Amino acid sequence: MTTPTGGRLASGELRRMVAGWLADHPGTDVTAREIAADLGRSSGAVGNALRTLVDQGTAEQAGTAPLRFRANDATRSTDAPTARPAPATTPKKSAPAKPAKAKTAPKKENPGPVTRPNGQSYHPRKLAGLPDVTALRKLRDAGIPALMYGPPGTGKTSVIEAAFPDLITVPGDGDTTVADFVGEYTQTPEGRYVFVHGPLVTAMREGRCLFIDDATLIPPTVLAVVYPAMDGRREITVKANGGETVTAAPGFYTVAGHNPGVHGAVLTDALASRFSAQIQVSTDFDLAAQLKIDSRAVRVARNLATRQRTGDVTWAPQLRELIAFQKIAEVLGTDAAARNLIGIAPEDDREAVAKLVRDLFKVSAEPLSLGSRV
Repeated sequence: MTTPTGGRLASGELRRMVAGWLADHPGTDVTAREIAADLGRSSGAVGNALRTLVDQGTAEQAGTAPLRFRANDATRSTDAPTARPAPATTPKKSAPAKPAKAKTAPKKENPGPVTRPNGQSYHPRKLAGLPDVTALRKLRDAGIPALMYGPPGTGKTSVIEAAFPDLITVPGDGDTTVADFVGEYTQTPEGRYVFVHGPLVTAMREGRCLFIDDATLIPPTVLAVVYPAMDGRREITVKANGGETVTAAPGFYTVAGHNPGVHGAVLTDALASRFSAQIQVSTDFDLAAQLKIDSRAVRVARNLATRQRTGDVTWAPQLRELIAFQKIAEVLGTDAAARNLIGIAPEDDREAVAKLVRDLFKVSAEPLSLGSRV
């Protein structure tokens, strides 16, 4: 199928075009780039359309290296987007005009769980009135880099992995170097030295999403290597490889994570200005309840989170700690899990945490610790 290129499409039209392309090529495993080349559209936009179809159950993911997709039985179903409208037929003059059909409401984005690359399910949350994964994909389509910020354990990595299955991650810390982004020379078994490109170059060439985790822990002089790829230039120069120029393919996108308050995390003006969308991520207490985590532990976390916002305490358990609480409770009992909450709290907040734990769990206000010999 060959489709005219160019022009702005109506909402949902690209998904219908992509679904139609898949339906016209049954049994074929294809990449977003291959479909984009035929449709004359951005591979990033086509990739997002494919992921939405997969989320809706009207297409299948067929591979991960690279990401490939295929049609399934639902691709041409009445609930699935269609390839293109059926050709109009001219009614006979003798036939009476048919009444216009009532317009149906547009199909809502699938709000159900999204499978992350590790196989775990992610439960979307609302962001600007949309499922967060949908909102993030729209930002990618528009070329707006996003910075997700919030305490460790709130699910920043989870939502990013759910939104972008083609993700390439660079874990950040104080020791991250330019070579960790662009690559470096490596010795082969034969003794030769070859330049092995890094994740930034790979993401740019393949039109994939680059996730810079804990970006604010990376030295600003190192992180600056990414900036030319994010702005209008969309290219970088790899000085270590003879001044090689790498240009970003359509679909390349950058998203980052930031943990405010973590020692050494600095959100510089240069970094903040590159990420036009900055999205706060807090603990999903409703999900904690759905996961059947002890309601008393959730109440402790909610109470401390409220006091944290007013500056009364500096720490509150996040979803990660609440999940750990439940696992410890299943292994060592609820009393041990409750006392462990005291032990993991910072010393300055330990007294406040101990009082809450004692009042709600009716246990000793002491951290989990070794006792006398058995």
